[in-house]
Amino acid sequence: MSLTLRHSPFVLVSALLAVLSVSGCRGGGTESGENAENTPVAVRVSAVTGGQMEEIPLRFSGIVRAAQRATLTFQVSGTLKERPVELGQTVKPGDVLARLYNPALEPARDSAAARLDELRTQFEQAQREWERSSRLHQRGVVSEQTLEQIAARRDSLRASMATAEASLAEATRLLEESVLKAPFAGQVEALLVERDEFVAAGQPVMRLSSPLGREVEVRVPAHLLGHVRIGQELPVWLVQDRNREPATGTVVEIAQGSSIRGELHPVLVSLPPNSLSSGEPVEVGIAPVRESAITVPLLAVVRDSTGTSVFRVRDQVAQRVPVEVDRVIGERVMVHPGALSPGDQVVYAGMTRLVDGDTVEVR
Repeated sequence: MSLTLRHSPFVLVSALLAVLSVSGCRGGGTESGENAENTPVAVRVSAVTGGQMEEIPLRFSGIVRAAQRATLTFQVSGTLKERPVELGQTVKPGDVLARLYNPALEPARDSAAARLDELRTQFEQAQREWERSSRLHQRGVVSEQTLEQIAARRDSLRASMATAEASLAEATRLLEESVLKAPFAGQVEALLVERDEFVAAGQPVMRLSSPLGREVEVRVPAHLLGHVRIGQELPVWLVQDRNREPATGTVVEIAQGSSIRGELHPVLVSLPPNSLSSGEPVEVGIAPVRESAITVPLLAVVRDSTGTSVFRVRDQVAQRVPVEVDRVIGERVMVHPGALSPGDQVVYAGMTRLVDGDTVEVR
């Protein structure tokens, strides 16, 4: 954009009015006759500029990571006895990654199973006793009170058996938790515990990542959250090779605003397959978008008794559009937003023979 002319307001306005007045003149009767016969008027046009403008992208650093990843832990404590995988090894879902030894887990499972068998036997015996007593009660040999006592004991054993089944299920799950299995297909990214080390419940043991997708998380200030949206494509540059063409990432997550002043907000960008590797430092570009002024060529503005206007060309037809001039910037004029839109074509040459509604021929 050209620099603003540095003249006094009087000289600037006088020059503008002179140009506008000359531009607004119309030719004689010969040209009018030609227009009446729908002879196209030869004109030259220029595009209206302005609207939204993208500034230079601001770069935010991040590290490429796997989109699907997990830090694996045991839910019980014990000593790490087996670890059949090595660093960088590829595994499938369900593969055994590590095994923990806890001397209390297996006996607890066996004890719960034995207790359940004991209660099941007692319940079955109580059920048979109730059936025999019911037949004797019908003959009048066993009283109603005795039959109710036998039924109560049977029902109590049934409830105890349900409790024992729950205890056995819990003990079995705890024993299964001593075996660490791969939740998805991937690669062993890190081994955090060595064999024969004591592992507490919830302590990280290894990291697993999937090679199917890559992503990068960057943190941006709050005022830039309005310039990104879900699904927006952003350039991603590799820091180690700045001459390389940037990859195109897609925004998949945007953090919500926070009440903490100055806090940076994470923006998650998904990367295309086979573009960047995990662990590589990258920079993600976010270009703020701002509104710019609507401008037209200085020669396109016409001034008459009704005010200032321009001729906009659509479908080879010239239409007079009123405009409100704000100021002159070099060879262009800034106008207030109105009927004109960025990209519209306006006439800047050939207006002396032009009226509203004329058919034109753009040259």
